Amino acid sequence: MLDPLGYRLLARQGRTRRLHCDRMSDTLVINEIYLSLQGESSLAGWPCIFIRLTACNLRCSYCDTAYAFTQGQKQSLDSIVGRVRELAEPFAAPAHRVQTGQLPLVELTGGEPLLQANALPLMQRLCDLGFTVLLETSGAHDITPVDARVRRIMDLKCPSSGEVHRNRWENLPHLRAADEVKFVIGTVEDYEWARHQIQTHRLHEVCLLLFSWVAPLQPGQQDPSLRPVPSGQTPLSQRELAERMVADALPVRFQVQMHKVIWPPDQRGV
Repeated sequence: MLDPLGYRLLARQGRTRRLHCDRMSDTLVINEIYLSLQGESSLAGWPCIFIRLTACNLRCSYCDTAYAFTQGQKQSLDSIVGRVRELAEPFAAPAHRVQTGQLPLVELTGGEPLLQANALPLMQRLCDLGFTVLLETSGAHDITPVDARVRRIMDLKCPSSGEVHRNRWENLPHLRAADEVKFVIGTVEDYEWARHQIQTHRLHEVCLLLFSWVAPLQPGQQDPSLRPVPSGQTPLSQRELAERMVADALPVRFQVQMHKVIWPPDQRGV
């Protein structure tokens, strides 16, 4: 039986299982929708509407959006698209069209957007409306059904996440030049693992690669369901990460989470 939000979230031993949605429904469970600046990726700094979907089946040690694991309300695709258009209205003039397309950008994030089947038609509708659509995904789910116009920002989970075994390696052959692969790095072991994956799979020849340092969680972000960092890991500072990248001449872009520089790192809706 579905709960009042129209979905059933199975939790066992602190791990959230797949969202069970009525595939005939035209709804999604949404945590929040807001307009801010894109804080990450090659498009950092541009105005962006974020659609944060509820639920994730991973519990990365550094996750800073654990509130999206279970908090959310069911919304129809029409209402979601309507809210996006409302937030985008001030940018409707042709003067707001830049080399990336019409502003603002629209990003689906989470949680894990690909846990909800109706994320796919939502992205298609947003692309049809002319938006530049980004998808931020954990890399644990099949990315091939995603509309080809969407720019996919896919994680490869490093060892300190506690979820390295969840990487879906079958996704790699389907990456395109417009996609981006992100490594979130907090330890020496993460760095060496990421460097090995780049070399082994020649990822730098496929798409843009991002190294993002693990920012320490604030007290209110420390959810008990998150996985612990595996024992034996050696912490790596942000400066040490940058210096290693330069010393090793890695073909990778270092990124800072811009929104955490501008606003408090635990502030929502930014």
